[in-house]
Amino acid sequence: MTTAQTTADPQQITAAPSRNIIFALALGAGSAVASIYYTQPVLNMIGTELGLGVGTTGLIPTVTQVGYALGILFLLPLGDRYDRRTLIVLKSVLLAAMLLTGSISPGLNTILFTSLLIGITATMAQDIVPAAAILSPKHLHGKTIGTVMTGLLIGILLSRTVSGVIAEYFGWRIVLQLAAVQILIIGFALWKILPPFQTHATMSYPKLLQSLAHLWTEHPSLRHAAIAQAFLAVAFSAFWSSLSLILHQRYGLGSDVAGAFGLLGAVGAMMARYVGSLADRHGPARVTKLGSVILILSFAIMCMVPALSSVSAQLAILAIGTIGFDLGVQASLVSHQTIVYQIAPEARSRLNSVFFTVMFVGMASGSVLGTQLFASGGYLSVMAVGILAGIISLTIRMIADRKAAQS
Repeated sequence: MTTAQTTADPQQITAAPSRNIIFALALGAGSAVASIYYTQPVLNMIGTELGLGVGTTGLIPTVTQVGYALGILFLLPLGDRYDRRTLIVLKSVLLAAMLLTGSISPGLNTILFTSLLIGITATMAQDIVPAAAILSPKHLHGKTIGTVMTGLLIGILLSRTVSGVIAEYFGWRIVLQLAAVQILIIGFALWKILPPFQTHATMSYPKLLQSLAHLWTEHPSLRHAAIAQAFLAVAFSAFWSSLSLILHQRYGLGSDVAGAFGLLGAVGAMMARYVGSLADRHGPARVTKLGSVILILSFAIMCMVPALSSVSAQLAILAIGTIGFDLGVQASLVSHQTIVYQIAPEARSRLNSVFFTVMFVGMASGSVLGTQLFASGGYLSVMAVGILAGIISLTIRMIADRKAAQS
């Protein structure tokens, strides 16, 4: 791989990118990140066909998530050293190859290995987001990032629904094969429409990784953004990891209804574009606090559920709360990314790596907390951890703003 010949320089961008480019970036981000979730709703099918036990089958999504985390930490920094367009296209080809290989897996070892590589290469989604920031002028960063993040978040929320429906009629292998074809088409389209990206870092790969620690210690705004978003991720993941248990034990409802709640979450995600515009007008720091407040209020509203006698009213409150806290999380995420990308434009990929690694820790912690708290303390304990996490995130943002005002 050679250092990129440059045409897209963040210091020279003055006009907004075309709608076609933004749409392609949003579609690419959503399709890439969806790849790590396609197997989740069809684990029973995979286990039955390959003769795997429940515990062994559960390793598949775990290994995929581990791969995604490793890719974020060890591959994203390359975007500051090499042409992002090349990296995006290369990952799209490798991701498609891994999806196809996974679709013909004959047994456990193959599917676990390909799941790990699917997670690693699916980080092309996180190469796309800073690319979108580079292609837009500074005064439109929030709107552009918000639009691309809408595609990414919808990919996360709808991937399980799409996978479940297709697998029900055509089998789980077809899901991965169709995903591979889609990724190849998107990769080709991005190769055609994206310009080469200017790079500034000339350091070696080990130096790139070492610089992550330097960025963390050097920039308090990065630390505040990453930690505040990590706590919101705790709330987000605690709810979604326990939702199917809540619906089953309280209402006797199945995974299809849990999937329908994913559609409600997509409503909040679709607001990310407009939240980005709000951040451009009023400042991203203010919107991060607004996002935390929305999340806190949403979880507080959902605490009313046990007090309601009507099941339909309880489900309606859950639905409203789901839309609300998803909106709050996405509002803060887009605004935090806007803050982070303005710290050091020449290091956007490494900043993205640090930010999402910390956020991923919050996401994983919330997943464990959600299921454990529901098992030991019931529904209200899950709502309580959501409120507490939101309050901590809001407090971090208030401290960050006070320190920024004093400096």
